[in-house]
Amino acid sequence: MVITSTQKLTFEEYLNYQGESGVCYELYRGHLIEMPTPTAIHIKICEFLVYQFRRFFAAHNLPLVAIVTTAVRTEEDSSRVPDVVICTRSLWEQVCAQPGSAVLDFEEKPLLVIEVTSQNWRDDYIRKRAEYDLIDIPEYWIVDPNRPKIRVCSRPENEGSYSHQEFLPGQQVQSVQFAEFILSVDEVLCPPLVEDLIREESVQRQQLEQQNQQLEQQVNLERQRAQRLAQRLREMGADMDAEL
Repeated sequence: MVITSTQKLTFEEYLNYQGESGVCYELYRGHLIEMPTPTAIHIKICEFLVYQFRRFFAAHNLPLVAIVTTAVRTEEDSSRVPDVVICTRSLWEQVCAQPGSAVLDFEEKPLLVIEVTSQNWRDDYIRKRAEYDLIDIPEYWIVDPNRPKIRVCSRPENEGSYSHQEFLPGQQVQSVQFAEFILSVDEVLCPPLVEDLIREESVQRQQLEQQNQQLEQQVNLERQRAQRLAQRLREMGADMDAEL
């Protein structure tokens, strides 16, 4: 953890702090912490996770959102900026309605936060874990492409603090709260471009539409064939409605 300035700020001062352009800051007990510039793989992992969560929420009609670059207040004068935040749509709308920086500072807490490790990875495993646990965030993921592994922290029933489970390459990581949300660890740690995923889904939709059109054409041809046969039989004097 690298403290940017010895000058201490209150939480309210942090909300309106104007630092260096393009730099994101966390607040730890009044001290500003400049967040490191993310690597390309860091960005790819975050984009992939956000995309997958959004697809999952849409498919299951869940009123939840997956967002980035949004801070979470963890102590009186502390605010963290997880790489991915999962919260209810109503909570996100409250954030959007307030002035100043986008910070979740409400009684309702996020359902899940994700940190993708960088050079300050020890903070993710120790300090941030303790802070997220303290404010009762139900689930916390640490995505670590360097070790490599994914640690999922959660609070089992009747337990007062986080326990964790680790998922390694070759395995699948599963959310504790969303049991049907399952991803390949390998794909999370080395994800494809979201643009390629969107392109593949577009191609699949087009293929499905073509198949449906072909099936509809086949059904229409069969219906027309049956109608011609019935017409031919009537012309031959056959009573199609008569009982045999």
